[in-house]
Amino acid sequence: MADSVSNTTLTERIRTLARERNAVILAHNYERPEVQDVADFVGDSLGLSREAARTGAEVIVFCGVHFMAETAAILSPHKTVLLPDLAAGCSLADTITADQLKAWKAEHPGAVVVSYVNTTAAVKAESDYCCTSGNAVEVIQAIPADTDILFLPDFFLGAHVRRVTGRSNIHVWLGECHVHAGITPQSLATQRAQYPGAEVLVHPECGCATNVVEAMSAGAIPSDGVQVLSTEGMIQRPGRSGAESFIVATETGILHRLRKANPDKRFYAASDRAECQYMKLTTLPKVVRALENMQHRITVPADVAARARLALERMVAIGGSAPRTPSTDPGE
Repeated sequence: MADSVSNTTLTERIRTLARERNAVILAHNYERPEVQDVADFVGDSLGLSREAARTGAEVIVFCGVHFMAETAAILSPHKTVLLPDLAAGCSLADTITADQLKAWKAEHPGAVVVSYVNTTAAVKAESDYCCTSGNAVEVIQAIPADTDILFLPDFFLGAHVRRVTGRSNIHVWLGECHVHAGITPQSLATQRAQYPGAEVLVHPECGCATNVVEAMSAGAIPSDGVQVLSTEGMIQRPGRSGAESFIVATETGILHRLRKANPDKRFYAASDRAECQYMKLTTLPKVVRALENMQHRITVPADVAARARLALERMVAIGGSAPRTPSTDPGE
């Protein structure tokens, strides 16, 4: 009860400060439930950044991780972007630096670089295109078939795209997310045995996706029982499906939003270990401090931002990100 009262007080304080600062609160799908509930918008990283660019708010409080706040700063150069906790990083983004990418490009002259949005601004600036898990195939198919492609940093998403497109000239960086690496085919099989009849929603960057897609192709598992989707695809699927229960193969934070949007359906994690320690660093007290002290401001050097923005704009021109997704909080 005490925590509930405390959260209510903090939520009221955040809403008051947001009005005073002309601020919008954005929260990623993987944030703590109480942080999602106080947000004006909840969604995936690029969808939120695009929402930030559309809003008339002067201040953007990005409840997510560092590369996401950078992307918001790139797309909203005249707005103040705040990250409640500077320690909120990303294990996947950390698997490649701009210098490493430059060296890789030197090994493959003439190759086109496609970077997943889970990368730093400096890496995006060295890229030709960005992509999300939802439009990666579209981006790849827009590039001439005889052109070599350097895909980074997620190995599992890269392997998935290479398989779907049938292109052998896609070179994939060996990076992975520590959260998705914790979701194994074994953990998924255990959950499917425990919840027979549940539809399986798989994020294509997670470790089990390669095995699932291969098993589907081989006919080892029924394809109508598994959906390989982006995070926003996962949010939309239950409303379109006749299934009553779902096993969700991505970070567990998304279960809160799924349950709020579909109170009559049941959702189970493919693995309870799939929790991002970085996403959980943001708390309501930190959001309060961010607004009170206007901290911590995230900026991107103008030259880096310009080149990174070009890669993002090329992606959007081919295939957009997630649709606008307002919070379902009644107090909004």
